Amino acid sequence: MRPARPIRAALVCLLLVPAPALAVDPPYQGEMERLSEILGSLYFLEPLCHPASGSDWRQQMADLIELDQPDDDRRQRLAGSFNTGYEAYARLYRACTVSADEAMTRLLLEAEKTARDIHSRFAE
Repeated sequence: MRPARPIRAALVCLLLVPAPALAVDPPYQGEMERLSEILGSLYFLEPLCHPASGSDWRQQMADLIELDQPDDDRRQRLAGSFNTGYEAYARLYRACTVSADEAMTRLLLEAEKTARDIHSRFAE
């Protein structure tokens, strides 16, 4: 049973080493990540189904990130959510279909609702 002592000592030492402080996410982080995912989906779908619309969802995402001023970790998670949304629809569609157009309509409605919810609950 002698080998257990060094292991215990090592564990105690690890517990005493200060861990880096973790940033606390704002209460709206989950909604922001979902909104980011939706914007990524729209960034893929809109040129596919409505190429003349002229919306720049990527720029809107960049503006949203700039307004929120997240730390690097949150910025990466928001960008990752945007990319996840884009990739999800890129795997499914190569051309605009009735299903793609319907998905876009639903995503636009969800984006509007989510943005309003975030603003009404958390804006200063």
